[in-house]
Amino acid sequence: MEVVVRRLPFGLSRVVAPSLLGFALINGFTFGVDLLLLAFFRGGLGLPVPLAFTIAYVLAFGLSFVLNRALNFRSHAPVGPQAGLYAVAIAVNYLAFILGVGSALTAAGVQYLLSRVVAGACEAAFMYSVMRWVIFRDARG
Repeated sequence: MEVVVRRLPFGLSRVVAPSLLGFALINGFTFGVDLLLLAFFRGGLGLPVPLAFTIAYVLAFGLSFVLNRALNFRSHAPVGPQAGLYAVAIAVNYLAFILGVGSALTAAGVQYLLSRVVAGACEAAFMYSVMRWVIFRDARG
């Protein structure tokens, strides 16, 4: 990520952290996994929206934690405390953005996948900030 960030145009290399680019790539991938799971649980199995959001969210964010810890932040701190902080962060994120924004938009008539995309945009800024400056603060970033 450091090599890619150094080559960014328009002076972006001075303001974009390598961990931000890594986060965007990893979480873009895991967000796709989240949407696929959501479509399967809601559209395929017919689960209620809040339950489908919850299951897809937990599975995708577990994958995000593992990939970000190992590949992006390369943290060597004990995993237990980090996992605990991560659990708190995803609980706050879940309540505020996934159930709050996602379910509210769906209840207002927005299609459930589109409402999840809007909620995802909100959660990205929150989760990157928490991961960089709280959960994986031991890593250079």
